[in-house]
Amino acid sequence: MLSIKGLNVYYGTIHALHDIEFEVNEGEIVTLIGANGAGKTTTLHTISGLIQPKSGEIKFMGKPITHVAANKIVEMGIGHVPEGRRIFANMTVMENLEMGAYIRKDKAQARDDYEMVFSRFPRLKERIKQVAGTLSGGEQQMLAIGRALMSRPKLLLMDEPSMGLAPLLVKEIFSIIQDINRGGTTVLLVEQNANMALSIANRAYVLETGKIVLSGSSKELVASEEIRKAYLGK
Repeated sequence: MLSIKGLNVYYGTIHALHDIEFEVNEGEIVTLIGANGAGKTTTLHTISGLIQPKSGEIKFMGKPITHVAANKIVEMGIGHVPEGRRIFANMTVMENLEMGAYIRKDKAQARDDYEMVFSRFPRLKERIKQVAGTLSGGEQQMLAIGRALMSRPKLLLMDEPSMGLAPLLVKEIFSIIQDINRGGTTVLLVEQNANMALSIANRAYVLETGKIVLSGSSKELVASEEIRKAYLGK
């Protein structure tokens, strides 16, 4: 579904991503794990068209998207739940969801999808007219996920969905990610909570200073002494 080859990204003179190569198959949850500054968010931003790479190729559903505009990438079926949630704080919950559906032409089906989001996140329905900036951190994360789902993505990019959330909410968010995946949406997950990420992912790639240094099934990485010491606190 998603194929990345030889991806190099620079911030000025800083070489942020070095010949990154990986793939995500349809129906999978794939996670990128690594320390702060490893290049995880940069990778997602490059896939989304928010950053232009110096070289390399990104293909989605067999089509090159390396230099496609970000709004067109959304239309092609890639949704993005950004780090730090990035909801529209001065808009209501409903207005945020409407922004997620801005590419939709099928208004009747879009109405069904609002109900789908509200059934998945009942707290959002209770706060439908509330200004989004006044929601709790967990509710804002739910709203960011719901907003992305409104574009009906085939592939959902998720950047640090557990950041700043209480442990109980973290479990809830990861359960929701699994539910979204079971519903037919492929997920590429960036997450510092490696334990939780590996517990739900099919496969994982480990990023260190802009390079992929290890990859394999989640079971293989959990069993790796190196990974357990570096990322799992064991």
